[in-house]
Amino acid sequence: MSKIGKRPIDIPDGVEVKVEDKGKLGGQKVIVKGQLGALNENFRCDIKCSVKDGQVVFKRLNDSKSAKSLHGLYRTLVFNMIRGVTKGYEKDLEMVGIGYRAEIKGKNLEVLAGATHPYIFDPVEGITYKVNDKVNIKIKGIDKQLVGQIAADIRSVAKPEPYKGKGIRYKGEYIRRKAGKAAKAAEGVAE
Repeated sequence: MSKIGKRPIDIPDGVEVKVEDKGKLGGQKVIVKGQLGALNENFRCDIKCSVKDGQVVFKRLNDSKSAKSLHGLYRTLVFNMIRGVTKGYEKDLEMVGIGYRAEIKGKNLEVLAGATHPYIFDPVEGITYKVNDKVNIKIKGIDKQLVGQIAADIRSVAKPEPYKGKGIRYKGEYIRRKAGKAAKAAEGVAE
């Protein structure tokens, strides 16, 4: 048994978990509703999900390699769904560099990141953008995967570079700095 997969998930007050048979992948469909919204996920037929006594329980139907690998994954996905509809998720990005800034225009997020044109991110259902001081971007939503993907898409516009450290990075991310050619040349002369 999977160490993670065999642990039941407690359902907090105000959250409704419903399991339907005949999901898109031939297995079950789990629907989680809470105060912030609703999420659903389709599961394969190797894992059985059930709701008993205020807990969500997962059971493997066979011992195939795919069933073993999906057991803990499905439990974690449902746990993240329950946390998402109760507390939500957020990612913070910070922009470093001259001319790097972001702002909300209408419902779109506009990012200026050293290019000749702005990068425009259209609104995604369930995701909200907030910009502080024109260099800090906060992405909020109830779906952990979607929040992480949107943050990665914005970061990919201008990944932090190791020489000057400019670019878009996650808040608190450490960028290992390298010495440039001038520093290497000066170091060689000093020896």
